[in-house]
Amino acid sequence: MKPLKTAVAACVAAIALSAAPAFAGECPAGETGANALSDAPTMPSRVTDDVIASIDLQNYSVPGRNLRMRRLVVQPGGVVPLHSHGERPANIYVVKGQITEYRSTCRVGITHRAGEVVAEQGQLSHWWRNNSSWRSAVLISADVPPPAGNADGGM
Repeated sequence: MKPLKTAVAACVAAIALSAAPAFAGECPAGETGANALSDAPTMPSRVTDDVIASIDLQNYSVPGRNLRMRRLVVQPGGVVPLHSHGERPANIYVVKGQITEYRSTCRVGITHRAGEVVAEQGQLSHWWRNNSSWRSAVLISADVPPPAGNADGGM
């Protein structure tokens, strides 16, 4: 789907031009491997998720899809629950604080800091937690959620 790739690329470029972020770290060497995430939370906790912009991609030959941008504020101890990116590519820009990602392809948590961008795509499943005891984490998410009614359209 070339129009979808073009829309996602435009979103990535907008973020890149705004603050010259660094791409976030991947799974540490030697820690890559299957993680069943059997104890992963399935409900959000201490997180707000506000849509700040949305573009209907119908005019870009991608019917039923939107390019949306959200602002998530994850309070200390807060959680973005387990979700998948099989049908929902996304880029996450860490604006403030730091947050730890627990993903299906890594045996340990990956800490992402302010100024980093995380590309989420393919068969990735993961969840996030703000392990700070005093500082919120602010994230900007740009994604292309699946059509309405699909369970993967959430966080």
